[in-house]
Amino acid sequence: MKNFEIAIVGAGLAGQIAAIALARSGRTVALVAPKTDKTDKRTTALMDQSIRFLDRLGLWSKVEPSAAKLSTMQIIDGTDRLLRAPTVAFRSSEIGLPAFGWNMPNEALLSVLSDAVAQENNITAVEGTVETVEIGKHDTTLTLADGEQISASFLIGADGRKSKVRDAAEIGVRTWSYPQTALVLNFAHTRPHSNVSTEFHTPTGPFTQVPLGGDRSSLVWVVTPEQAAELTALPLQDLSRRVEERMQSMLGTVTVEDNVQTWPLSSMTAHRFGKGRVALVGEAGHGFPPIGAQGLNLSLRDIIVLTELLGTLTGGPIPADAGSKFDRRRRADVISRSLSVDLLNRSLLSSLLPMQMARAAGLHVLSSVGPLRGIVMREGIEPGRGLKALPSLLVGSLRRSWNE
Repeated sequence: MKNFEIAIVGAGLAGQIAAIALARSGRTVALVAPKTDKTDKRTTALMDQSIRFLDRLGLWSKVEPSAAKLSTMQIIDGTDRLLRAPTVAFRSSEIGLPAFGWNMPNEALLSVLSDAVAQENNITAVEGTVETVEIGKHDTTLTLADGEQISASFLIGADGRKSKVRDAAEIGVRTWSYPQTALVLNFAHTRPHSNVSTEFHTPTGPFTQVPLGGDRSSLVWVVTPEQAAELTALPLQDLSRRVEERMQSMLGTVTVEDNVQTWPLSSMTAHRFGKGRVALVGEAGHGFPPIGAQGLNLSLRDIIVLTELLGTLTGGPIPADAGSKFDRRRRADVISRSLSVDLLNRSLLSSLLPMQMARAAGLHVLSSVGPLRGIVMREGIEPGRGLKALPSLLVGSLRRSWNE
């Protein structure tokens, strides 16, 4: 049996980043996952906090050439309802940043991560499928399909929504679904995006364009399942025309690229995010619709906290309650983000006038009150950052009032 300080099940984006971060904190790590030849054509938008974390790990300089800045994020009401909200533009320059974050192809990010994993002395990549997980008082044991066994003092589940690690830890989940499907694709356009991301709020959900390198963008278009089936059945030329019409030709002529994908929308939150010698990161602990660029950013905050908890203990044994401490540290952030994404999505679907009024009024306030918009932007890229800036923003507002 091979022994490690930490075993991570799952080698997607969250699993590989967790392995690199914990290995560089001094822990010996086993990264366990079956071999896959699947190509991921999706893209990921990482906010400033996540970029800074990748930079500390020495990864960002290798990813940056494949990424595009997100310097402005604008929301346009495309609902055609009686109460329509104004267009709101969030500019990173308002909060002293060159960009809120960067958007990059998952394929490029995975390539950089796999190279870093292969070069890290403290990581042992174990190719195989986990059959059974045993969680004891002093250690955890993984048994693979070929009979190989791995022992670790601490176990991290990065194995997705159907997590075997979560099931073995007897952690339940709350799940719910939406009457929506996300159409995910990349497209070229004849006008430059100028590092502007545009989110149209439509009666079926968000239509979100995010810049890629060159004159290209990624798109998440949330529609009904019936509309998704109709759109994916179209020839690419016709689908390109539909995307261009929905965007009001803001980026000129649109050419949709191959590999259009659809994802039924649902959300999931584990009852706990850690327990004893186990922690859950990424979609093993939480999953929700691709709205507001929250998914991997939330997962990276899982990893940041886990590295703080386990990395500071390098050289000593991992406490038996490390997973429970992780759960307490992550609960507020995960639950608040899950609720905010859920509320935004439901507000677009709701035909109730009070809900429409609240949504329109909220965007009106954000459009007209600069300090509040700044707080929202800071909170969007890093929880607590906006609240920390509140005193200085209030002082600045008072000074401007006195000077006037």
